[in-house]
Amino acid sequence: MKNILKIISFAALALTLSPSFLVFKGIITPELSKTLMLIGTIIWFSTASLWMNKSEEEEV
Repeated sequence: MKNILKIISFAALALTLSPSFLVFKGIITPELSKTLMLIGTIIWFSTASLWMNKSEEEEV
């Protein structure tokens, strides 16, 4: 479960970062970029908080 959350959160982090490059290249509009970044940020904070900063004792 923890590995799946990591994959989802890193994909959301990529969704947060990549639209800025796509706007710079002229592939997407700034409005779409803002929407994608918002979605990526929400997913990142909701999934990363579930697996980050947990002690090893809690996993046993």
